[in-house]
Amino acid sequence: MNLRGRNKVDPTFNMSSMTDIVFLLLIFFMLTSTLVTINAIDLILPSSSGKTENKAPIAVSVTQKGDFYINKTKVSAQSLESELLRIVGVEKKKSIVIRGAKKVDYEKVVKIIDIAQRNKLKMVLAVKVNGR
Repeated sequence: MNLRGRNKVDPTFNMSSMTDIVFLLLIFFMLTSTLVTINAIDLILPSSSGKTENKAPIAVSVTQKGDFYINKTKVSAQSLESELLRIVGVEKKKSIVIRGAKKVDYEKVVKIIDIAQRNKLKMVLAVKVNGR
């Protein structure tokens, strides 16, 4: 009496579809990571564990020397508020990203926050995310 089953399971696994998915994910992340840059000067930022994203921000930067920049244009401390309001516009829908160098005087960053608060502008404080 022969009771062996006729259906045999093939123990091999086809990895071609898995590698296709991995390559597609790799291409996706490579393309999207190059598009996430802010038009601003290069600073060493303090670290944080959170992350925020914004559509069309205006970068206000303070260098370690205490120089103010709006996007990549150097601005004096006296004309900072007027230039910022000129760039933001009347509707004030754009938000500003405050980028202070790691060892900049806290007073300089507070000055930018005070200008944004006084004019009811949306603001985000930029920090370097841990691990990046």
